[in-house]
Amino acid sequence: MAEGYGTLAALKERLGLPVNDESRDSALDGAMAAASQSIDRATGRTFGLTPEPVSRTYNPRGRVVYRDDGDLLLVNDIGSITGLVVETGSGFSFSAVTGFETAPDNALLDDQPITGLLLFHGSWGYGTGRVRVTARFGWPSVPGDIAEAALIQAARLYRRKDSPEGVTGSAEWGVVRLSRRDPDVWNLIEPYVLPGFG
Repeated sequence: MAEGYGTLAALKERLGLPVNDESRDSALDGAMAAASQSIDRATGRTFGLTPEPVSRTYNPRGRVVYRDDGDLLLVNDIGSITGLVVETGSGFSFSAVTGFETAPDNALLDDQPITGLLLFHGSWGYGTGRVRVTARFGWPSVPGDIAEAALIQAARLYRRKDSPEGVTGSAEWGVVRLSRRDPDVWNLIEPYVLPGFG
């Protein structure tokens, strides 16, 4: 199994390679991992789900959207509420927060990540205050568009060994310079790009 957003078997099928031929597995795994990481960098997100809850600390300044029903704290994508703990404080002194809801509504049911925490008629704190969120960050599952983009890009990276200096060719078309960005990959990942990335 390749590390990333696609399987080794799917990548071999895409390339027309025998599934039981393991001679290229290391190069294919590397291509899939690199393709998946490049998608993460281009979109500003991680589509894999952390296996265990991890803690991230946020400064509310610049991350809060003020709404009539309370403050919405924007957080990194959260793909599961298992182990979700929210605390406020500073330094080594934090206390648990209750009375918040995840946003958008029904995100996980729609196979989308939680991107905000809504504190009803309250404030997440300002100045030296911080919000610590312990959660399984990422997406509930890898979207089909992202998996397809990773396969296309991984196949392209694997074939790159046959196109030194970004030049490839054939008897029919002659020499062709490869484009810097695959338009199909970009079309698949563009809807997932966070503002400020891409």
